[in-house]
Amino acid sequence: MHIKAAVTQEQGQDFEWQAIELADPALGEVRVRIVATGVCHTDAVARDLGIAPFPIVLGHEGAGVVESLGEGVNGLEVGDHVVLSFAHCGSCGHCLTGHPTVCNTFNELNFGGAMADGSHRLTRDDESIATFFGQSSFATHAVVSARNAVKVDPEVDLSLLGPLGCGIQTGAGTVLNRLKPDFGSSLVVYGCGAVGLSAIMAAQIAGCQQIIAVDVHDSRLKLARELGATHVINGQQEATVEVVRKITGGGSQFAVETTGVPAVVRQSLQALKPLGVSAIVGVTPEVTLDVHNDLMAEGKSMIGVIEGDSVPRVFIPQLVAYFKAGRFPFDRLVKFYPPEQINQAFYDSKNGTTVKPVLRISS
Repeated sequence: MHIKAAVTQEQGQDFEWQAIELADPALGEVRVRIVATGVCHTDAVARDLGIAPFPIVLGHEGAGVVESLGEGVNGLEVGDHVVLSFAHCGSCGHCLTGHPTVCNTFNELNFGGAMADGSHRLTRDDESIATFFGQSSFATHAVVSARNAVKVDPEVDLSLLGPLGCGIQTGAGTVLNRLKPDFGSSLVVYGCGAVGLSAIMAAQIAGCQQIIAVDVHDSRLKLARELGATHVINGQQEATVEVVRKITGGGSQFAVETTGVPAVVRQSLQALKPLGVSAIVGVTPEVTLDVHNDLMAEGKSMIGVIEGDSVPRVFIPQLVAYFKAGRFPFDRLVKFYPPEQINQAFYDSKNGTTVKPVLRISS
């Protein structure tokens, strides 16, 4: 079918809306009319660093309505409201034991540019266009594996829900699925973007007593307080490690590091109490650590977390339920843009004007 999509022709190029072709859903796939889609830092990384083939249609936080089913699809029907999340095989040992975020073929399925069988669903003048995260949601329609599509409550505004498929589930899932802090514990979040603020809201759900937000922008710290942070630290104006230790009486039990800045990664470890755990979520280059003093001597741990270690079909409906109950107000992070302002949305995300841009594709 004829669709419109924001195509990135070459590495570093702006997005351009073009008319392209979308194939019918094959075995185990569904076609989704995209209602809205989030703008995520990972899309910018893919565009600028070339971690996926070109030309490509990016977008991996889509939400929409199922329009048609391929053969062999169970559990979804035409008309269902769905959130599109990351691609995974569903059959490897990690997928079968509840850890699809470390699926054996995660990189190939999400960054390889094709469907699981190597075929393409997007073309333009007989030229194949690469798919991203198994969905390519910067488009009016997408064909995805049914595993990517998570059925959600139709009573909730679908245009809000796309970011649950990646950024927001990353922050919230890191806390609720991986760190699992005990009631009354202490947790520090480094970086108050969409991922970090989602972690703060999740820490409040978990019952953390001390929730400390660290950022360099006072406006983000103000929002962090409104969303559940009990303390805030401006990392440019205060000695973060010392202040965390003072607030917590010797160090935090948990940390979520979202910035990817090597110095902040080290701070997240240094500000832990003995046996504390820091979860690294931000894309981080090489970091030099004093292994003895930063880790071994006090039994500290540093773990990597992808996509909040989530099982999307379980966790995304949980987040929707928390939102409906007023316990997870992630709508506070969202600003809507029309699709033709996609490049502006990316600019606003980069410069911090908007926490979570969302493109409204259709009604």
